[in-house]
Amino acid sequence: MHVHILGICGTFMGGIAAIARAAGHRVTGSDRNVYPPMSTQLAALGIELTEGYDAAQLWPAPDVVLIGNVMSRGQPVIEALLDSNIPYTSGPEWLAREVLRQCWVLAVAGTHGKTTTSSMLAWILEDAGLSPGFLIGGVPGNFPVSARLGELPFFVIEADEYDTAFFDKRAKFVHYRPRTAILNNLEYDHADIYPDLAAIERQVHHLVRSVPGSGLIVSHAGDANLQRVLKMGAWTRIEGFSGEADRGALWSARLPEGGDGSRFEVLEGGNACGEVRWPLIGAHNVDNALAAIAAARHAGVPPARAIDALSRFAGVRRRMELRGTVAGISVYDDFAHHPTAIATTLDGLRRRVGGARIVAVLEPRSNTMRLGVHGATLGASLQAADEVWLYAPPDLGWDAHAAVAGLGSRAHVAQQLDQLLATLGGSLREGDHVLIMSNGGFGGLHTRLLQALQVR
Repeated sequence: MHVHILGICGTFMGGIAAIARAAGHRVTGSDRNVYPPMSTQLAALGIELTEGYDAAQLWPAPDVVLIGNVMSRGQPVIEALLDSNIPYTSGPEWLAREVLRQCWVLAVAGTHGKTTTSSMLAWILEDAGLSPGFLIGGVPGNFPVSARLGELPFFVIEADEYDTAFFDKRAKFVHYRPRTAILNNLEYDHADIYPDLAAIERQVHHLVRSVPGSGLIVSHAGDANLQRVLKMGAWTRIEGFSGEADRGALWSARLPEGGDGSRFEVLEGGNACGEVRWPLIGAHNVDNALAAIAAARHAGVPPARAIDALSRFAGVRRRMELRGTVAGISVYDDFAHHPTAIATTLDGLRRRVGGARIVAVLEPRSNTMRLGVHGATLGASLQAADEVWLYAPPDLGWDAHAAVAGLGSRAHVAQQLDQLLATLGGSLREGDHVLIMSNGGFGGLHTRLLQALQVR
């Protein structure tokens, strides 16, 4: 079968392409921005790429066209496709029909932590010899790829709540029909798609409705929004988790006094299962680990085996990733782009570095951030930093100075990236930890800053 993918260079659709190729299909695709590393990865798989969305790419006609959610009405290839008789569908629907229907699907949903928890879970199953398939929205350190077909029956998927396609405005995860579902947390996000928190809660409940009675829902016991969703109706056994043992969850953790999350004891029903020792930090990663351990147990991996596997978990690219240290100044790259994720990431780093100076640099790049939805809570989320730099390009659309005014003289706003780089680089000193946060490339700021520090 010839599968043609529109919007192929995104992480999700690129993963679909790799899985389709592994399943034996001929795969081609197009995107507006065809460049490394995704273009190189796809070319290595023998996938022919077209730059742009012109209609000519539909002839000779493929057997089916998969449409990424980056595509919209008015684009020439979309209008030509709708005028033709060529079958088309979304990436999630195709994946569900062609791959997931024969799998034990383990889906990881939540506002935060999906990529990391999916990577943990896939690694635990891999380490146990189960060779799972997976599709993850990031680059897991324990695997050379972010997606693979794997061996039956297990398939781990990052269950994204973003919409499916221009013709299917449901969340992607309603297509996946998981037997094991992790609900990490739930907050308002994706303001360009959902008008309010209640709209997202309804989508999550659609996911809950699709888990069979013989399956398992692993849910954060301390998340009031998730509790509200589950009270709408749940027909599946639920196991709660929380890093805070006093919440009464089945799965909890015991940390050393003042611990940074790099070492903790895993408790099931108050009974110790073993101790995780790993390079990750932060209370959020303790929660992620508990969820992955619980889900893996449902798939047949004993908790002690899962705990042992996590001691060799290599993390995920762009999740508190140390990009380099120059002149005693450490520069980290992190994907955090929501106030809760920003605060938990800073808390983990503070626990790790103690009284050393933390310099937080934030690009408000996500659609929700750019709409100004988090303006009232952004400043508070950055309180743990000693210095804060907020990148506010002229087209941001809201008052960045007002958002961080509560931080006083610690806060700085830059409208130009070159200005930010020059001023930031000149202000750093030995022993600083620079945490750069964005869900995009931030203009290569990480590399440019390290280069500037080498020559200053």
